Amino acid sequence: MTDATHGVTTGAVARRLGVSPTTLRSWDQRYGIGPAARENGRHRRWSPEDIAVLEAMCRLTTSGVPPAEAARVARTRAGQVPPPSEAPGVAVPARAPGSGNGLPLGEVHREFRGLARAAVRLDSPTMDQLLRELVAAHGLVTSWEEVMAPTLHAVGRKWESSGDRYVEVEHLLSWHISTTLRQLAGSARPHPADSPPVLLACVPGEQHTLSLEALAAGLAEHGLPFRMFGAAVPAEALDAAVRRLGPTAVVLWSQSRSTASHALARHVADTSFGVRGARAHPLVLLGGPGWAGRAVAPGMLRPLGLREALSVLTHR
Repeated sequence: MTDATHGVTTGAVARRLGVSPTTLRSWDQRYGIGPAARENGRHRRWSPEDIAVLEAMCRLTTSGVPPAEAARVARTRAGQVPPPSEAPGVAVPARAPGSGNGLPLGEVHREFRGLARAAVRLDSPTMDQLLRELVAAHGLVTSWEEVMAPTLHAVGRKWESSGDRYVEVEHLLSWHISTTLRQLAGSARPHPADSPPVLLACVPGEQHTLSLEALAAGLAEHGLPFRMFGAAVPAEALDAAVRRLGPTAVVLWSQSRSTASHALARHVADTSFGVRGARAHPLVLLGGPGWAGRAVAPGMLRPLGLREALSVLTHR
């Protein structure tokens, strides 16, 4: 018994595509995107050809094409005849609000919605394509602040409110965004070995690195050298790196107040390096919400977002 000969149930197709069964039934009723055969005249059984049309429908709606137009294009590519409701002069019913298992997106860019939909479907190729097109069209800062980070937050909120159902969505989306950011950071032009870099590190106990990866990509875009040390850098290792590298600035990331060590930040800001008589100290940037609620000491700044952090670092 195979899918090709007996078809696939609506529930199985919904799981495969990452959409709700209600969405599939709605597409069938509204736009004629339904199975060619029905078991006992009622139960839907989807053939590989039917599923291919659905996959095309998903790709088109993810890219921002309205559902009615996406359905028409998907069917045309598959050689299917449009339903009578789409005959000339017959209006297609408007799409009802809500989408079953959609994320809490609100009023956002088309790219935002497309990336979120692809993430929920676990559609890796589409996420890669959307992220590449996004950065090429809008640049890194806008892409991060208005699409990547908000989509991650939306997925995180969905995960928290649904009993861990969306943990796989968050992990896959994070991986694809990280891959895009690292590719951008890896495009940095080489600098002389003695060029003082910007040092990027998460404080001890902190595992969230994506915002630092976005900053690394921004520094590469501006032609500034940097060293990325990533998650949970021990205090001793951080101290040794500052003394060895003599950085112009050190960015310390803390996602939560439980990891934000102001004593460590103060120590880094007070660390001196260089020859006697010309000793220097790094500027310390406190990144992340963990640092909020405390006064910023001399020698430190707390930039509000990627754009502000890049502005500070590029004007040093």
